[in-house]
Amino acid sequence: MSTTWRYTALTADGQMQRGQAQGADEARVVADLRRNGLTPVRVVPQSEGGRVGGLQVSFSLRRAGLTRGQVTDITRELALMLGAGLDLDRALRFLIETLPENGSAGRRARKVLTELRDAMRNGGSFASALSTRADCFTPLYINLVKAGEAGGALGDALDRLATLMERERKLTTSIQSALIYPAILVVASIGSVVLLLTGVLPQFVPLFTEAGAQLPFLTQCVIAAGDFLSHWGLVLLLATIASGFVLRALLAQPAFRLRFDRTLLRLPVVGGLSRDIMAARLTRTLGTLLQNGVSLLSALKISEDVIGNRAGAQAVAAAALVAREGGGLSRPLDNAGVFPPRAIHLMRLGEETAQLGPLCLRAAELHEESARVGLQRLVALLVPAITIIMGAVVAGIVSALLLAMLGLNDLAH
Repeated sequence: MSTTWRYTALTADGQMQRGQAQGADEARVVADLRRNGLTPVRVVPQSEGGRVGGLQVSFSLRRAGLTRGQVTDITRELALMLGAGLDLDRALRFLIETLPENGSAGRRARKVLTELRDAMRNGGSFASALSTRADCFTPLYINLVKAGEAGGALGDALDRLATLMERERKLTTSIQSALIYPAILVVASIGSVVLLLTGVLPQFVPLFTEAGAQLPFLTQCVIAAGDFLSHWGLVLLLATIASGFVLRALLAQPAFRLRFDRTLLRLPVVGGLSRDIMAARLTRTLGTLLQNGVSLLSALKISEDVIGNRAGAQAVAAAALVAREGGGLSRPLDNAGVFPPRAIHLMRLGEETAQLGPLCLRAAELHEESARVGLQRLVALLVPAITIIMGAVVAGIVSALLLAMLGLNDLAH
């Protein structure tokens, strides 16, 4: 029985191609794509996921591939073993034997590595074997390995790849760690306000009602807010969760995501931080690919998928068209106006001195540091801002109760 599959594959010149294919199973589709000169990157059933109101929505509770952290650790260990003189087959066997048998993560890693080793034993290259597990390995990863194999320096390529992924993980971890405290502060503050409005305030309302006093306007507003949360709080929570899913589905639409990302880059503080992160990812990826012998056009095409911002990816795609016609890279990127001037300057210097790869890596280091500093400043602004705002809200609620209580004392006298 033939099934429709969606695929993403790399052409011979490094271009990304997406489309549909018919086949009885995934292996048959992969084989057909290879016969047509394509390197499969991702092959999934057409029926995977669903569409709600024209929006593509997919849910998966079961992870089939490896986490990015697992891939990073495996890459580093392979680089170390190849550098020590082991051949790739023995290195993979050693990794398979040393991975823990207990736990789903260990079993997944053993399964993936066993599949890679078996594919190579059937006569395929390491890059070809990696392309069969597109759920684990990105086009960037596959192309760097392919370039390393072609140049007879797979160990060096894996070492550079591990360094790239470790730096990316370090940057991502820095962002996540810095945002944990503000997130906890927001949740705790909202919880405190909700508790005051739905738990503490209702204890005083009967007292105010029995007294029959005219309550201050502020107290009336606070009581109304408490009643609203008591009756509609659950509905509001569910609506917020649903809005999150709708926003996620909207962000999967290219046109909406492009507008969203452009707006994000224009925001004060957050926009500058986003530009630094985007520039760091572009220059780190581009520099690593060029250092490993990947052509500029292929490197630009791969870099589009790792930037993480649709406006930036569009600017890189436009620059690739200019580069294909013999123009420079830095000028079209500068005209797009989405990347920091420092990154553009170093790229222009790299083009003029034929040192684009090394200077891109230098730009990556500068913008990674700039992103870390910008993130620290953002957190430094967020924490006191959240504290002041939520403190003012709590003070307003308490003041409303005190005003009402003072009014009751006046009536008693």
